[in-house]
Amino acid sequence: MARTKAVELSALLQDQAVRVVIDNVPIAIVLDGEGVVHAIGDTCTHGQISLAEGFVENGEIECWAHGSAFSLTTGKPRNLPAFEPVPVFVVEIEGDDVYIDPTVTKEIS
Repeated sequence: MARTKAVELSALLQDQAVRVVIDNVPIAIVLDGEGVVHAIGDTCTHGQISLAEGFVENGEIECWAHGSAFSLTTGKPRNLPAFEPVPVFVVEIEGDDVYIDPTVTKEIS
């Protein structure tokens, strides 16, 4: 699958997540407080809950159900009960368009 237009940059609100589904892959897109757009897997690895329904703060998105917070940069959980990371996708911005390819994830060490 090639990259796909996911959302318009102007539609994103700071520190709020937007859920999109591209090629059956749920993705949470976030414009952080520093103006950086992130795209991570939208499903909490602990409870199978949409992360886009959670809270965004200080570079993390928190699952509203059980409180696990995931780094927007690495996808790694910062606290229990989740212990598995969510995927982090490469984001490309052209003008006002945000593109994501759900088959390409960032390599996180």
